[in-house]
Amino acid sequence: MRARTSVCAAASAVLMLIAAGCGSSSSSPNSASAASSGASAGDGGGNASGSPSAPGATPAQPSSASSSSPSSSPTPGIDPGTLPQTKVMPTGSDPQFTAGVNALWQGIVDDNPKEAMPFFFPKSAYLQVKALSDAGSDYENRLIGFYKLDIHAAHQLLGSGAKDAKLVGVSVPAKAAEWILPGVEENKLSYYRVYGSRLTYTENGRTKSFGLFSLISWRGEWYVVHFGPNPRPKPIGVVYQPRG
Repeated sequence: MRARTSVCAAASAVLMLIAAGCGSSSSSPNSASAASSGASAGDGGGNASGSPSAPGATPAQPSSASSSSPSSSPTPGIDPGTLPQTKVMPTGSDPQFTAGVNALWQGIVDDNPKEAMPFFFPKSAYLQVKALSDAGSDYENRLIGFYKLDIHAAHQLLGSGAKDAKLVGVSVPAKAAEWILPGVEENKLSYYRVYGSRLTYTENGRTKSFGLFSLISWRGEWYVVHFGPNPRPKPIGVVYQPRG
């Protein structure tokens, strides 16, 4: 199990601006604290004021195939965040989604957030979406900072059996997805947002799961924007609503 390290207490946490998929700001780990802060595994549902009650309330059902709209996946090698947004509804079954889920799982098993980055909302897309003067800093210091802490917390949750744990999949409640309009959540562009997704795995013969607090879309693909609950009062890693 990854040993805990102390949370940086040299200065009070900086309140950052609103992130995609949330309704208020939260404390932000900076780049240094994201690498060194202790991560606490546990039910994060009560740690985030203003958090929606819907995420993880019931086991999410696998998402069904979307409408007849074709995928907008870019040509390999092209950063999708540099391309314009589309209103294609993502699915939880296409190859890019599966690859992203596998990358997230590998990052958790190896306790290596860098491996999990393919499933995180692209920075280039975030710069297009957010009407913030410091969107790049918000992305790197707050969103990525918490993502790293949450990966560490999920690894701690797996414990000594991490290497033997097996991914089953991620379920996305597609019917709960909402198209978020410009002007909401400090956005200048729209995207689909969904709460209630869950990652299921087996460990030591038991089926377990935990929530992915919110996914948002870019060009017909789902990406994690908040792995753990958002906002949260302290810059610590949290596994959202673990079960099993």
